Amino acid sequence: MEYLDFELPLKDLNEQLENCKKLGNDGKIDVKDTIKEIKIKIQLKKKEIYSSINAWQRVQLSRHPSRPYTLDYLNNMTDGRFLELHGDRNISDDKAMIGGLGKLDNQTFMFIGQQKGNNIKSRQYRNFGMANPEGYRKALRLMKLAEKFSLPIVALIDTPGAYPGIEAEEKGQAEAIARNLYEMFKIKTQIIVVVIGEGASGGALGIGVGDKIMMLENTWYSVISPESCSSILWRSWDHKEKAAEALKLTPEDMKKNKLIDKIIKEPLGGAHQNPQKIYTTLKKEILNTFFTLKKQSISKLLENRMSRFTEMGVYNE
Repeated sequence: MEYLDFELPLKDLNEQLENCKKLGNDGKIDVKDTIKEIKIKIQLKKKEIYSSINAWQRVQLSRHPSRPYTLDYLNNMTDGRFLELHGDRNISDDKAMIGGLGKLDNQTFMFIGQQKGNNIKSRQYRNFGMANPEGYRKALRLMKLAEKFSLPIVALIDTPGAYPGIEAEEKGQAEAIARNLYEMFKIKTQIIVVVIGEGASGGALGIGVGDKIMMLENTWYSVISPESCSSILWRSWDHKEKAAEALKLTPEDMKKNKLIDKIIKEPLGGAHQNPQKIYTTLKKEILNTFFTLKKQSISKLLENRMSRFTEMGVYNE
């Protein structure tokens, strides 16, 4: 197991627990009481650490290498009934943006989301979750397909941002994201958006317009990453902690500012501590949200979708 810097006290306790278990397996020493004692200490330490984490630590948790990614959620929530669809029918198939059909219980959804990798090779293959223009155009194609067949859409956001390379700009990165924003306001079906990891800038917004927007507990959503913000303001990454606090990027900040609808609780210590539990929780939230949205007429749905976003950032003295 990998530990973040603020989780190191847990590493020491877990090592003590493993050593005790090894002694107990030898059968010469009774360590049951000691193991029980260490487990209680671990639980108390977890509550102490995770009940008071700051914005930067929340960002770190969202990037934890063991954290589940989009395909993990889709394959588990659909019980393997996820059919990926490929290509934008124009340039190519962007591996950083995935989409396809899947069933939650007996309800079919069109799923869209960014996919990162879990090792060096797959991270390069997925371009670290940074989509090119063809990725956003693929996402829009699938959303239009869902609209045609009256299928609800679920967008899972987890990206450090849209790919900023020269070739992406040459193919119209800004236009592709802007086009998605424009079109998503008019899609005549239910759209549910969930931030499951990083929600950075236009890369996240490109699939982020919806009727209900939710965030997992240990995620973030902002116009810029703390490191990039620190680089611009202080010409160094050294102030990333200060930048994270100033950006108000945590789920609590987003909920307080009425930019999202709900925060989904994660297992203590993050989604990676108990993946099956978060898969079940998210599946339940998506289904409940869909059945609530289904009660509204499409015209009312579009009206509410437009009004919620146009009201964002409005300031009245």
